[in-house]
Amino acid sequence: MKNILILILTFLSINTFAQHMETVEKITWYGQAAVKIDNDGQLIFIDPYQLTSSEKADLILITHSHGDHLSFPDIEQIADEKTVFVCPHDCAETLKEEGYKIIKAVSPGDKVTIDDTEIEAVAMYNVVKTQYHPKENNWTGFIINVGGTRIYHAGDTERIPEMKNIECDIAMLPLGQTYTMNSVEEAAEAALDTGVEIAIPIHYGMYEGTAEDAKRFQEILEGKVDVFILNSGKNELK
Repeated sequence: MKNILILILTFLSINTFAQHMETVEKITWYGQAAVKIDNDGQLIFIDPYQLTSSEKADLILITHSHGDHLSFPDIEQIADEKTVFVCPHDCAETLKEEGYKIIKAVSPGDKVTIDDTEIEAVAMYNVVKTQYHPKENNWTGFIINVGGTRIYHAGDTERIPEMKNIECDIAMLPLGQTYTMNSVEEAAEAALDTGVEIAIPIHYGMYEGTAEDAKRFQEILEGKVDVFILNSGKNELK
């Protein structure tokens, strides 16, 4: 009986990991924190910036108001009158001023559901470099439930205590060490804090952080977390 139970659990684990891998294949990274998730035809963009896509977004998530995250030239490229925005309150006010109508303003801990897609806003801030992303701004990372797979987009953050309470299957974590994490090692520790199965490095290679940092991140987590390094602007692995 024990052997049968082990076989069942192993089968379920393999199937779950295969499901998460299918979700990885739905993710396109454009550089910085800009990501697109194709949720079976529902196009979700997070922090669109310097996009190579002109596809119309069903849903746009904004983590905070810095110009490489709340980028109106990019938003204009992908938003139409049906696009729904989910973002912190200060970003919501700016979007309203620009004429956008369908906006869900959130703070860390808030949950919203848009067309059956569940989204949870989570804390995002600096512990050391507090001048860049102060906790009191209530800026947000997001957890998006895509077909049962929980994707965590950390936004511009350092390793913070709240990460130990994050429940996710895929984590997208920043590697830049000027405005976000203080080291690649800290980013790896953040991945371990979440207990995640799959990690994807983001926010490197443009203004801060390098491709070598992504490889180092992968090396540190070898045997602990499966790290997938995405080609910028392409829906494929390096």
